[in-house]
Amino acid sequence: MKVVVSACLLGENCKYSGGNNLDPRVTEFLREHEAIPVCPEVLGGLPVPRVPAEIVDGVVMERDGARVDEAFRRGAAIALERAKQEGAGLAILQPRSPSCGAKQVYDGTFSGRKIAGMGVFARLLAENGFRILEPEDLP
Repeated sequence: MKVVVSACLLGENCKYSGGNNLDPRVTEFLREHEAIPVCPEVLGGLPVPRVPAEIVDGVVMERDGARVDEAFRRGAAIALERAKQEGAGLAILQPRSPSCGAKQVYDGTFSGRKIAGMGVFARLLAENGFRILEPEDLP
């Protein structure tokens, strides 16, 4: 099975901070599957590192007030197209991310508070019929 996966979960240094979220549960699961790593934020043209961003009233904004919604949506569309072209049906995404959060995202106040919701890429995948997991959902 082909699985689209947040590249940071595989150790790629594409996180806003310049680091990664390498997760052994993900790498172990993918030993038996083909990984299609994507970072929608980088695909949308954002640099590494970059200013932290959250979804504020439906629009992705950086902590300093800059609007980055267009880059997030462009990157999500590119990543979705890649997932479709590769024939993936499952996604494993980074929790709480404004791109990839599948269950929760930060509340838009940059206070660390989480709320139920989906990131831009996760929502696009769900709308296109992909099954979405986060690392904690893996066996």
